Amino acid sequence: MSIIEKSQLIKNQEIKARDNVEKFINIIDKKNNSINGFLEVKGEEALSQAQNIDSKIASGEKVGSLAGLVFGIKANINVSDFTISAASKTLENYIGSYDAAVIENIKKEDGIIIGITNMDEFAAGSSTETSYFGTTDNPAAPGHVPGGSSGGSAAAIASGMCDIALGSDTGGSIRNPASHCGVIGFKPTYGAVSRQGLLDLSMSLDQIGPLSNDISGIAISLNTLIANDPLDCTSLKWKSPDFTKALENTPEDKIKGKKIAICKQFREVTDDNINNIIDKQIDKLTDNGAELVEVSFDYIDICLPTYYLINYVEFFSSTRKYDGRKYGYKIEEACGDEVLRRIKMGSYISQQEFSGKYYKKALQARSLIRTEINKLLKDVDLIVGPTVPKLPHKIGEKLEPMEMYAYDVLTVIANLAGIPAGSIKAGQHNGIPVGLQIQAKPQDDYKIIEAMDAVEKL
Repeated sequence: MSIIEKSQLIKNQEIKARDNVEKFINIIDKKNNSINGFLEVKGEEALSQAQNIDSKIASGEKVGSLAGLVFGIKANINVSDFTISAASKTLENYIGSYDAAVIENIKKEDGIIIGITNMDEFAAGSSTETSYFGTTDNPAAPGHVPGGSSGGSAAAIASGMCDIALGSDTGGSIRNPASHCGVIGFKPTYGAVSRQGLLDLSMSLDQIGPLSNDISGIAISLNTLIANDPLDCTSLKWKSPDFTKALENTPEDKIKGKKIAICKQFREVTDDNINNIIDKQIDKLTDNGAELVEVSFDYIDICLPTYYLINYVEFFSSTRKYDGRKYGYKIEEACGDEVLRRIKMGSYISQQEFSGKYYKKALQARSLIRTEINKLLKDVDLIVGPTVPKLPHKIGEKLEPMEMYAYDVLTVIANLAGIPAGSIKAGQHNGIPVGLQIQAKPQDDYKIIEAMDAVEKL
């Protein structure tokens, strides 16, 4: 059954919220030791919340739209009374003293937080191998990385350990692991979801978003996650649509007449085996009435350096609070190699004599990329293509930093441009999932949900 069907059955008392939680606790008990998707689980508290929800339903009280649905939360999003470590020794003893805005919204709608998921340390990575608490395995391709940095959230969904998981996406950190683990991940328009309570990687690029095994889980969670927040200066004042309405009608009705763009440069940097799988999905869309448009994006070569230069500087700035005085350890003395690399690079680039040479030029390049992407989207509804250009490597396989960064070449574009983007399973090669990425204009998130629903049903 879909997430939205389960939600309705809980509200109709045909399924108990407590039974839903117990099922996930049992799965976590069986699987998490080998997968390492969750860093912390509070089953008793989740069962107590579920019991309260069941009691409210039984007595005829109104419950929220997420009543009884079970969430896993990435370890860089504040949840009161959970360890919010960002998968780093730096914060291994930090207990969340408040709820992030997204957590407040989930709890208001009676969603149940069962635990905290693993990630790359401070979200600096694309494989979840940089976690201080150990690597997460890929349930869909055991022995391979699950992607990152939200690898624990994707693995928790792929292994059936929760209904919905939250991740953060700075350059593909929701979509990359969604692709590798064969689940659905969605990065909303920048500013659509409050970042209040998120531990920054790069504040001008970060966005919180959901992962789920079916598109209805994405839709129902977006209805709660997308909300204006006066405490977040980047928050949009947007009267967003009811995303569950995007699940209505037939795939043909959603796709017919839509202009769907494919970009030759995206194909050129992608493994042929992945392109072949993506082509089959695109053929399904055109067979059902979509109009295919070929476009060119001549700036793909500058996207990664632009992204990482901005990332380094903003990450360095955001980590200055981890000085070991107020809480945690001094980050430079406790962190892993990748985090330290980014701090050192950010420190170097931030120096006055270099900021104009690197950081300011990167900001100019981002403006150019945003302008060009918006031009491409001006006359089309969607851009479709591969989510990541290569299959996930095996756990423990040594990659140079630039090889690891190459996973992000197709996903950083949406963050640099501030547009919405999602990844949904397109197929698999040698048993390893491959994701289809769908991108749209700012605040056209609804169109992506419609398209992903069509792909799922087709």
